[in-house]
Amino acid sequence: MEVKRTFDILDFCIKERPLDVALAYKIQGNWKTYDTQSYKDISTNISYGLLQLGLHKNDKVAIISSNNRPEWNFIDMGLAMIGVTSVPMYPTISEDDYKYIFNDAEIQYVFVSDKELFEKMKKIQSSIPTLKDIYTFNEVPNAKSWREIEKLGRDNPNAGKLEACKNDVHEDDLLTLIYTSGTTGTPKGVMLTHKNLVSNFMTSSYLTPFKYHHVALSFLPLCHVFERMLIYLYQYQGVSVYYAESLETIGDNIREIKPNTFTAVPRLIEKVYDKIIAGGSSKTGIQKIIFLWAIKVATEFDFDKGPWYNFKHSIADKLVYSKIRANLGGNISCIVSGSAALQPRLQRFFWAANIPILEGYGLTETSPVIAVNLLGKGKTKFGTVGEVITDVVVKIAEDGEILVKGPNVMKGYYKNPELTAQTIIDGWFHTGDIGMFDGKMLKITDRKKEMFKTSGGKYVCPQPIENAFKESPYIEQLMVIGENQKHASAFIVPAFAEFKNWLKEQNITVASNKELIENKNVIKLIQDEVSKYNQHLGKVEQIKRFELIDHEWTVDGGELTPTLKPKRKVIMEKHKDLYTKIYGIN
Repeated sequence: MEVKRTFDILDFCIKERPLDVALAYKIQGNWKTYDTQSYKDISTNISYGLLQLGLHKNDKVAIISSNNRPEWNFIDMGLAMIGVTSVPMYPTISEDDYKYIFNDAEIQYVFVSDKELFEKMKKIQSSIPTLKDIYTFNEVPNAKSWREIEKLGRDNPNAGKLEACKNDVHEDDLLTLIYTSGTTGTPKGVMLTHKNLVSNFMTSSYLTPFKYHHVALSFLPLCHVFERMLIYLYQYQGVSVYYAESLETIGDNIREIKPNTFTAVPRLIEKVYDKIIAGGSSKTGIQKIIFLWAIKVATEFDFDKGPWYNFKHSIADKLVYSKIRANLGGNISCIVSGSAALQPRLQRFFWAANIPILEGYGLTETSPVIAVNLLGKGKTKFGTVGEVITDVVVKIAEDGEILVKGPNVMKGYYKNPELTAQTIIDGWFHTGDIGMFDGKMLKITDRKKEMFKTSGGKYVCPQPIENAFKESPYIEQLMVIGENQKHASAFIVPAFAEFKNWLKEQNITVASNKELIENKNVIKLIQDEVSKYNQHLGKVEQIKRFELIDHEWTVDGGELTPTLKPKRKVIMEKHKDLYTKIYGIN
């Protein structure tokens, strides 16, 4: 049967790819599972219940969850079947952003995961005239449970009405409204249709190694279009989806369910890598020597390196890489990475360990995939985001901006025709990213809005410079600064765990991160790393001065967006004293 709307996946899977475990979620130490039929039945009851509440096509309902869970999918499908637009949101955004989005979208109902979010919603409810009620996934005192709607629907089924609603939902109708967090300004509502997302996961289904009865672990937020599209893809391909309990339990969950795949953002991949390196570096004697040698072999990895490298690699694989794979469950066919640029050294390491990372590129406005690296000879090139996917067309504008056309491109920005007209011109979506083609492979070089000029009139593109410096094992985070100044400089967050091990080897003790960044040995090592990477940059791109930061930038700290991109203005404001120290001005 043909899949044209997201909820068509349920009927398709029941007929073609039914699963005993379609969705799974851990409750009090035990996995609660739902087969494909249960998934459809609960979603259908949700639709009946929502109809009883009086919802109609194009009404708006919000979903906010602090973790991924099957209830999110039940509500998502239940809304889609009756043509109601879902508005998923991050649990970490500000109260002002919640108010803005709720009022802009005219939200009628909201589903939240827990007590903390319920109390947040109660606090702002009086500021949102359209908001009728709040439902929770967890049992929360004095709150209505999502199960009340499911029971309402189960007790009041109306198959004829539901079928009429489904027949009235067309592929070009609005499925979801996703407000981009952005690094500046008020959130923008991206209008995505059924066709946008269905076309993207259908095309992707021909590219991935996922198979019927494979297992996926999911932990990236479902409100992000990247994970949401992948969940639709998993379901369409008959892959069982297990939701991780939390970010802290990912390692345990991976070893427990032994997934074939999961999605990640570069920041999380960096942390997995750091943990592997820390574990191996803590070994002693011959084990440590072998581990460090295997890591060196991994850093040299590339395709078709020749027989001598293959011989070394086979030994390293047997002694070290096989253990890394076992620690990740032993079944990983690939990890899919998106949202930001992945350092080539990390790609080389995981590919060497036979845990391929497929880096892709996309935006919320493109549902999201535009290009992706793939398995197979000549299908992946480190430092690129791969080939443009079928049905999508990319061209590079005169100023280097990446322009996109295809069925995955959004309908527009909600209630903002002016911005839509500025962004989609003659059918081409202007991404705001600067890029180029390396053969067939697309390469992202910078964000158009993040480029700046020095006082000498030379352009500096921060992103590729930052990615180059983050190749250093001693640099955790880095932000290039210097707009309208004589030279480029940087704020640097050291890799604290790496430095603590290094200082321990030097018999140096530090009591805090602040003391660490003031240590002359640390400063000298960072300076040596800066000098090393500067050699590969043009004169105007080189970091002339830097200041060290004594803490990581985080989402909770306000320095990163929920998708872990740096909020440059926030970071600049927080460290304006260091900016003054570097440039000697206010």
